[in-house]
Amino acid sequence: MTAQLRSPARQFFDLSARVKLRVSGADRLRFLNGQLTNDARKATETNAIEACVLNAKGKMEAHLFLHAQAQSFVLDSDPALQPSLQSRLERYIIADDVQIEDVTAGLSIFHVIGPFPPNSSVATRMVSINRFGPPGHDIWSESAQRDQLAAELSKDFKSCDENCAEVLRIEQGIPRWGRELTSEIIPVEANLEQRCIDYEKGCYIGQETISRMKMSGQRNKQLGGLVSLKNIPLASGLRLTAPDGKEIGWITSATRSGEREIALAYIKRGFNSIGSRLEVTSVEHPVIPAEVVDLPFAR
Repeated sequence: MTAQLRSPARQFFDLSARVKLRVSGADRLRFLNGQLTNDARKATETNAIEACVLNAKGKMEAHLFLHAQAQSFVLDSDPALQPSLQSRLERYIIADDVQIEDVTAGLSIFHVIGPFPPNSSVATRMVSINRFGPPGHDIWSESAQRDQLAAELSKDFKSCDENCAEVLRIEQGIPRWGRELTSEIIPVEANLEQRCIDYEKGCYIGQETISRMKMSGQRNKQLGGLVSLKNIPLASGLRLTAPDGKEIGWITSATRSGEREIALAYIKRGFNSIGSRLEVTSVEHPVIPAEVVDLPFAR
């Protein structure tokens, strides 16, 4: 099924509300590699990596992006993790020379989609990163320069606000903390294996579960795409059932995309093959027929 979706090019996103932590100290690299699913050695001053923080059972405690500076690493994560992320990381600093500082208030982040970073008269740091599917760049600056930078970007790019970004995220099949990513989810179930997991880097918390799933090739559920076959709107939290009435999953995010009602959903093994038909149940519409489609919708 081919989607007719708008191009995300020439848009910019204000991500300044994200929590930002600076990790410094002589043991910062070793420490982070013991906490993250990805290899912090791949994070540079111009290229960011994507990673997860897990508990001992392999379930998610955070999802983040990480890039390097001269004497530190800087990570950013969803604003909802502001109360917990720093304390979660600091819990594992035992005898390490590692300091973690919350720099959220002092730094702003804008993101632009496209292969080339924009020019700016503002003192910024440009970091290559993939946040919404297509390649893009983060533009980091001091918070005091945020308004000036936004005004400059507006001359060449269209601002994509929170609602616009949410539609694009769902169309691209990108999981988000609090929706697809929760403390009950293992990263491979959320299609984060290729982007967030390095199987060669060494031990980290939760690695045993991740390695076991890789070896078995089995997962109980998988994040997939849904299209409403009768164009009835879908909604987060609605349950999925097989034709025989068996519950087989739930919707995590939904939106209207062009002429279609689409959603991201966790679907149990055996029912999540591309082209599978299932039913969505809601109070207003006891049965909404839907089809499982490949991600991203914009393919």
